[in-house]
Amino acid sequence: MNFPIRSASVMVGGLFVFARILDKIRLDDKGALPEGYHVGLIPGSRTFDDRVCRFLGVSFDDLRARTLAGGTDEEILEWCFVHGNRPDEEQLEIWNTFMQKRGWNDAASAGLEKQKIAAGLGDRSEIQTFFSLFDHEEGRK
Repeated sequence: MNFPIRSASVMVGGLFVFARILDKIRLDDKGALPEGYHVGLIPGSRTFDDRVCRFLGVSFDDLRARTLAGGTDEEILEWCFVHGNRPDEEQLEIWNTFMQKRGWNDAASAGLEKQKIAAGLGDRSEIQTFFSLFDHEEGRK
């Protein structure tokens, strides 16, 4: 069985994480978001959802409304570019590299370790980033 939320490393328009957020929005709207997953913003926390929205210059509520209005992932991303920011190639490279390595030897490392322990994976030294943690928890290699 395929997991209902795409990997954070799936790109839409050259952007990591975006496809995953759209999946979570769509599942949440149907009441089918798997237990333990959050969608949107969490007060006092910097989530991947929050970071993507700030990077693109759109509010999460507006992204949610646009996603639920329908359309392809690419159409929704283009809407973000029109109503927010359109990153250039260098900005996308910096974004993707930052997100792909999040949790590895950075300010989020402690949070990654806490989440690994909570998932019963505290002894898994090969899981060094949030992308790896997500993929491991969701049965991807």
